[in-house]
Amino acid sequence: MASGIDLTRECRHVFEQIRKLKQHRYAILSIEDERQIRVECLGVREAGYEDFLADLLRPGLNQCRFAVYDYAYHHQCQGTSSTCLKEKLFLMLWCPWQARIKDKMLYSSSFAVLKRDFVGIQKCIQATELDEACRDAVEEQLRSLDRD
Repeated sequence: MASGIDLTRECRHVFEQIRKLKQHRYAILSIEDERQIRVECLGVREAGYEDFLADLLRPGLNQCRFAVYDYAYHHQCQGTSSTCLKEKLFLMLWCPWQARIKDKMLYSSSFAVLKRDFVGIQKCIQATELDEACRDAVEEQLRSLDRD
């Protein structure tokens, strides 16, 4: 189902700044006036996951949001004693169960626009509770993509 919501030029530009230029750690996106997706907040490159969650939840526990995050973690390859740093881009739909039904429908149907336009996303995550958006849950999903 297409929502008719447009992605702003700024969103595309910020996504490229995260993906290619590594200028930001994350971006929080929101739907404005039921017409377009805009950048609401940017996380500096040195920001941690706790900063990300705080920004994601800043509008309130009942507000939907989108997020792009360049997640870094250490991975140990099978048969070696050394670890390497891996970075993976994930796209999150934060759609808490307390949100208004109209907002849930609007954000859910608009998620496809981001998945289509943000080329290079390695994992799409849909979270309705903090347990699904916490660092451990997200890292587990990202590590599931790793080869041993």
